[in-house]
Amino acid sequence: MNVMNVIIDTGCANLSSVRFAVERLGYPVMISADPQTIFSADKVFLPGVGTVNAAMQQLKSKQLIDTIQAIQAPLLGICLGMQILVECSYEGGAYQSESAHPCLGLIPGAIKKMQPVSGLPLPHMGWNQIKMTEHPLFTDISPDSYFYFVHSYALPVTPATLASCDYGGDFSAVIAKDNFFGVQFHPERSGQAGAQLLKNFLEM
Repeated sequence: MNVMNVIIDTGCANLSSVRFAVERLGYPVMISADPQTIFSADKVFLPGVGTVNAAMQQLKSKQLIDTIQAIQAPLLGICLGMQILVECSYEGGAYQSESAHPCLGLIPGAIKKMQPVSGLPLPHMGWNQIKMTEHPLFTDISPDSYFYFVHSYALPVTPATLASCDYGGDFSAVIAKDNFFGVQFHPERSGQAGAQLLKNFLEM
C-alpha cells in the first residue's frame, strides 16, 4: 500500500509552503478536505495562520472539526494549527472564561497573549532557540538549532510540553498528547532544523 501524507485544507495561506517542504524531503503529500482521504493518511498536517476564531470557523464551515477530533494517525499542527489543538484561546486579550474561543480540545491548555518582560516587542517574530526534551521528533537536531516564529499568542508550559522557548518568559514551542503533536514555529521556514523535524515526524 502506498504511503500517503495529507495536509488538511484549512484554507490558510501556508498550505503550499508546507507541501513544498514535505516534497523537498522526498515524501508524497496531498492537500485535502475530504474526510475519507484524511482518515486514510499515514501522517496528517494541520497548518494555520491568522486568528483562532477564523480558523475554527473555517473548519466548521468545511465540516472538519469532528473529522480532526477522530483522526487516529499522527497529526502535526503548525503555528496556529498547534494552537487550535488545545481546549480554548483567549485571543483578543480577554482573560474571562466566557470570552475564550473554544478550540479542538485535543490537548489540555489555553492559549494566552504573550506578555514578555524587558520590553520585547510583539509579535514574537524571527529566529529563536528551543529547549528540547528527549523525543523522536528531535532526532538529529542540534540543541543549538534555531527555529522561525511569528506569533503574539502562545500556550504556557504545561505537562504536554515537549520543548519550550524563552521570549521574555517560557512558552510551549512543541506539544504532544497521544497521536496529536504541535509546533508553534514554522518548520517549513526553519532551514535544516525544521526540515529534520518534519522528516522525523514523517518517519515516526
